Amino acid sequence: METLDPWSSQIIDYEKLFKGFGIETMKIRDEKLKENKLFTRGIIFGHRDFYKWWNDFRNGKRVSILTGMMPSGPFHLGHKMVIDQLVWYQNLGISITFAIADIEARTVRKIDADKVKETVKSYLANAFALGLKPSQDIYVQSNRSNPYYRLADLLSSKMTFAEVEAIYGNMTPGKMISAFTQASDILHKQLPDYFGKHKILVPVGPDQDPHIRLSRDLADRIGFIKPSATYHGFARGLDGGKMSSSKPTSYIGLDEPIDVVKRKVANALTGGRNTLEEQKKLGGQPEKCIIFELYKYHFEDDDAKLSERERMCRAGEIMCGECKKQLIEKITKWLEKHQHKKDKEMARAEKFVEENIDYPF
Repeated sequence: METLDPWSSQIIDYEKLFKGFGIETMKIRDEKLKENKLFTRGIIFGHRDFYKWWNDFRNGKRVSILTGMMPSGPFHLGHKMVIDQLVWYQNLGISITFAIADIEARTVRKIDADKVKETVKSYLANAFALGLKPSQDIYVQSNRSNPYYRLADLLSSKMTFAEVEAIYGNMTPGKMISAFTQASDILHKQLPDYFGKHKILVPVGPDQDPHIRLSRDLADRIGFIKPSATYHGFARGLDGGKMSSSKPTSYIGLDEPIDVVKRKVANALTGGRNTLEEQKKLGGQPEKCIIFELYKYHFEDDDAKLSERERMCRAGEIMCGECKKQLIEKITKWLEKHQHKKDKEMARAEKFVEENIDYPF
């Protein structure tokens, strides 16, 4: 049986997600969702039971959101997309829980304690600068309250090893611990010690679907409500491959010096033709262009302006160099402002780490 590995850097075949794993195509059925470009531009492309959760929210019932990040590398634009979603939901008045998967970072990625602490500081300072309110429920896996750990332990009794391997593929002890800790992350807010049974939405990348499927199976077995999920597409790396924290040339880090970011954008893959003459005659190919993708995902909120940029590209009215130059100007202004905000939030992030992370080794 084919599986997804949430701990690798594989390229995801989105069609297999629909046909092989039962993810539903995201279709906009509510005008409110049209306020969010991630929905209207198809960046959030799939879901599990999203509208069950959304309808409860629209009808005034209690709902919440849980998602998180593993502190395994620099905070980059891929992480920003997750925080952008949380801030949008937060502004609708929805309760957010943000988990920092430090246990997963240490058990699966083998990241040492000091590195985890420094990375968590960066993640939180960036998240706060992007608009996530520090008053939301933010926690690290290694320092949640006792009911959370009891749930993780008890959940492991509800699955056989063969069932877990059928979802994840080959497992190690570290991965097994991580899988049930993730399930506890997703399900523990339904415990009486927290908010009780209610619908929870988990926004994730498609590689994290095994955690969603495990949690949904476990929810059935312990009488909880199955968590819903949305899936956002991965922005490609600057070189056209997968954006990966382990490959610095593939991403734009929000902590990076602006001169470094400028060079990365200048060298990014485009959908341009081989020659200027050919570009003017045949036009560019924005569907292949990382620069256009950066506009689409992050740096152009106006749909009309994005459509006009696409039209000009296809018509050969704008060259790749000019498009890059304009993007560099946008990113420079945005990043200068963001990094100033992040620096102001660093003290708050450092205080959180000091109070919440203390490893015995």
